[in-house]
Amino acid sequence: MKKKTGVFDVVNIGLLSLLFVATVYPFVYMIAVSLSDSVSVMKGSVFLWPKGFNVDMYRVVLTDPRIWSGYRNTVLYTAAGTAVSLAVTSMAAYALSKPRMLFHKPITIGIVVTMFFGGGMIPTFLVVKSYGLVDTFWSMIVPGAVSAWYLIMMRTFFAGLPQELEEAGKMDGLNDIGLFVRIALPLSKAALATIGLFYAVGIWNNFYSALIYLRNPDLVPLQVILRNIVLAGQTNLDGTFTLGKDQKIVEESLKYATILVGTLPILVTYPFLQKYFIQGVTVGSLKG
Repeated sequence: MKKKTGVFDVVNIGLLSLLFVATVYPFVYMIAVSLSDSVSVMKGSVFLWPKGFNVDMYRVVLTDPRIWSGYRNTVLYTAAGTAVSLAVTSMAAYALSKPRMLFHKPITIGIVVTMFFGGGMIPTFLVVKSYGLVDTFWSMIVPGAVSAWYLIMMRTFFAGLPQELEEAGKMDGLNDIGLFVRIALPLSKAALATIGLFYAVGIWNNFYSALIYLRNPDLVPLQVILRNIVLAGQTNLDGTFTLGKDQKIVEESLKYATILVGTLPILVTYPFLQKYFIQGVTVGSLKG
């Protein structure tokens, strides 16, 4: 017997459809504008499909050395930062999941407090400077290596693992490090993939730390270059790029092309982690 569609289902489908359109349309519009000729963009006739198809904007973007330098830096920051963040977060979370840990409660309370109160930009900068990290590769990784929110989520996940597995591991002669490496980590692939994706997206989109800590243009990530192009209007990507009176319209197309070039890698990564993401999206919901 076919199930009838209720009012809730209709409303839910309608709201989710509107949300889907509101989320996807900006990307569709940017793609259409970036692939359209300047005349069609100037007339405002581009909405869903490119008109006067051309790839000049992408040719300009992809031949600019700053883009590739920013790509290289961002990939390095994302890869190293995600690895460091996952390592530190998982180790700390596993330790906090054990009530027998020394000073367990005070440390947990201290971590939770940082979720609501912070030292501010200037004290944080002074701390980073005191360690000699300003204008270095590690200034983009170490200051934000651990998120208290993700740490608590991972702690709750580890606390929900069956106690019998730990007892069996101890009977086999495993110590705490062995239990963590050989039992806890293999069972937390979904959680690690989900939190790792969150970390990676945050690091990939991070330009604020670069503005504060970096002075060397060779260390600048891609997002700072995108910010300069989109907000500061730095559109002179090469010396031969001149389009006369249509320059203003072309600048809009160029900005969209640059945004899409900077966003595409992180969007392509998601499908490979989707199966883990769906399973791990409820991480932290277990009682521990």
